[in-house]
Amino acid sequence: MAAQEQPETRAARPTQGLALELLVHGVGGATAQSMLGDPRTERVTGDDIAGIHRRTDDLDAEDDPREPRDGPVREAYVWSNLTSGNGSRALWLVLLPFMVVNLAHWMRPAADARTRTARAYGVLVRLVALSLTVLLTAAICEVTLDLTAWQCAGNRACSSGKAWLGFMSSARDGWWSQPGRRLALAATVPAALTGLLWFLSHRTWSAYETQPPAPSAPDDGEPRTGGRPPLCLPGFWYGRRIVARLRAAHTAAALLTVAAVLTQAATRHDRAPGGGTALDATGWALVAALSAAGAFTLFTVCRRGRHETTPDGRTDRAAVRALPVAALALLALAAVHAAWSRPRWVSTGMLPGDRLFGAVGLAQILLVVLLAVVARRLHRAEPVERAPLAGLAGPVVATLACALGGLMTAGVAQRAADWLDGRATPGMGDGPIAGPPVVLSWQASAIPPLLAALLLPALHLAVRALRTRRELLRTVPGDYPGEEPDRARTGAIAGAVARAGLTDSAPWVAGTAAGLTLLLGGGALAGAWATGDVPGRAADGTSAAVESCAQTAQALGSWCVGLGFVLLLTWGRRAYRDPAARRTVGILWDVGTFWPRAAHPFAPPCYAERAVPDLTWRMRTWTERTGGRLVISGHSQGSVLAAAAVWQLDRGTRARVALLTHGSPLERLYGRWFPAYFGPAQLTALHHDLRCWRNLWRRTDPIGGPVRLPPAGSGADSARRVDRGPLKDPLAYGRTPEHPLPAPVLCHSRYQADPAFAEERSALLAELAAWIPAQDSSGRSSG
Repeated sequence: MAAQEQPETRAARPTQGLALELLVHGVGGATAQSMLGDPRTERVTGDDIAGIHRRTDDLDAEDDPREPRDGPVREAYVWSNLTSGNGSRALWLVLLPFMVVNLAHWMRPAADARTRTARAYGVLVRLVALSLTVLLTAAICEVTLDLTAWQCAGNRACSSGKAWLGFMSSARDGWWSQPGRRLALAATVPAALTGLLWFLSHRTWSAYETQPPAPSAPDDGEPRTGGRPPLCLPGFWYGRRIVARLRAAHTAAALLTVAAVLTQAATRHDRAPGGGTALDATGWALVAALSAAGAFTLFTVCRRGRHETTPDGRTDRAAVRALPVAALALLALAAVHAAWSRPRWVSTGMLPGDRLFGAVGLAQILLVVLLAVVARRLHRAEPVERAPLAGLAGPVVATLACALGGLMTAGVAQRAADWLDGRATPGMGDGPIAGPPVVLSWQASAIPPLLAALLLPALHLAVRALRTRRELLRTVPGDYPGEEPDRARTGAIAGAVARAGLTDSAPWVAGTAAGLTLLLGGGALAGAWATGDVPGRAADGTSAAVESCAQTAQALGSWCVGLGFVLLLTWGRRAYRDPAARRTVGILWDVGTFWPRAAHPFAPPCYAERAVPDLTWRMRTWTERTGGRLVISGHSQGSVLAAAAVWQLDRGTRARVALLTHGSPLERLYGRWFPAYFGPAQLTALHHDLRCWRNLWRRTDPIGGPVRLPPAGSGADSARRVDRGPLKDPLAYGRTPEHPLPAPVLCHSRYQADPAFAEERSALLAELAAWIPAQDSSGRSSG
């Protein structure tokens, strides 16, 4: 280890001749050996999760400031273990709706002047996130309390063939046979799962959100350029306070949901004729206490958002400590109240309280509609040209998060009911149990028509891609003058360009899916409340065609939700075992986990809260120790990390740093979907602050693209100076002396193989060399 730490512990003598290239990989991960092109590498700082690596030959580069013949000293920042690991990490896929709704928070339109409206946007997103926690808890309660402890254990035909359920069976007439005691015992399952979520959130909070950011240095009176985003604020990557408070609120909400299910079941029996007066009074007291705790939970969620101006290390002890403890105490009281002896209590039908799913669904629809109104007002106040869906990206993504939550909820309930019901169809009255709530069957039945409707946009995209490819077949050979046309080669290139262009169609596809989901979801709620029966039985007495369609939709929907839930888990596990599969799903996953947890504390942790401070510390300390020049080279998602880290630098450090991005989604994805943080004004400010920046892109790249900066500064075209492209892909059309074998179509990979990469890196280092001598010791321009 002494050799590994040597570059960090040695005091390097200041020199402007030394240059460093800091490489940051993108989605899918990479190894230090592949990034540095050398099998002999060593980690010079960091740990097994994320670290800086160098070639063994470059470990002593600071002792010899002369540049190596092949260019600057190269370092690789390997951060893949922040987002991937062993197969057990795929369990995070269960929390996918939480991650997606957290994305909606960051998709707020760029209207910083409308502070109250922006705060309302954040509050609404946090309320949608809270509803997802309640929905997931209600789904677990549905399986354990309703289907298992209430329905199956209370029916001799269902429990007789299940030895593990025999001790709770009403046919045994034992101590656990009373419905209230069965429910109290079953309530330990959702309570334990809530505790597990709290533990995971607390452990990742300790590892990510509580890591201190790099100390902020004074900017020597530098003016705060208009449009600089919150990413440059010292507290942006420090979410200690907000995550702790939200974790307490969501934990309390989950525990209160379990307590409410227990209390409602018991109080409904006690209020019936012949019920106990004392127990009835106790039930009313519990209801009042649960209502007060629920109101305080809502107040905690709505009270305060993120604090980013300075690193806020405080914690709200009253909420963080008292709220979960109070909710757990109320759950214990509700369990004792439900378990109190009631000899005449018999469980029949569904568990009282099945309307909870309908209430959560209606609340989500109303919240999404209000969120759309607020987002639209923000967008109209400060419109961004390329912002998707006229500023409604956040509400659309929030709708999709609710749809994912409903899919997982209905999938778990439907499959559990199908398993407990044997060969009968849940909800159709031909089995020993009544089945899951009617609203879940209606929501599942809406999936087949939703998928059928989405076939039209998919078909339209396919036809458009074919048309684009056909048009490109005539123009591609012109990019390679003097080459003999080859129809197969031309077709491969044209197909890659056409497929890459489909990325820009994602907004209206997502908007169509969200609109249909909202419409069909509202129809499912209306159908469930109007009929009080599952679609297959509600259609009895209608025409044969309607009855057949209803039964088919119900059957297909039940299998679709179950299959979708299983595929989600298997797909996620495969993504962590197979690198190729990880690249496929890694785009959404790495985009989702790039952003801090601002709306949902149970979402997967934000790797950028470790990666961005790592890069900031490295750039700041290396330039201060050596006085050299540094190029940070980011590919794909690594370019976003690089830009975010550069924003955290003080002015003196930025004067010695250049940014080289390639295959970058900074504008194509982040600039469009997150305009308040990576919009045109923010990227222009980054260029103004950084000065030395190049961006390489290809038309065959489905992820990266140009930065599209508007003209800025002394008549120069800043967009032309930053963007270089489109680069040729492939580098050669046919066989050439430089490429005797067919050159591959690289699309999103291997930008370093293009000669333009080395050219632009050298140009950036030359610009830095010309700029640094014009700086005095304070970092100000001397001219």
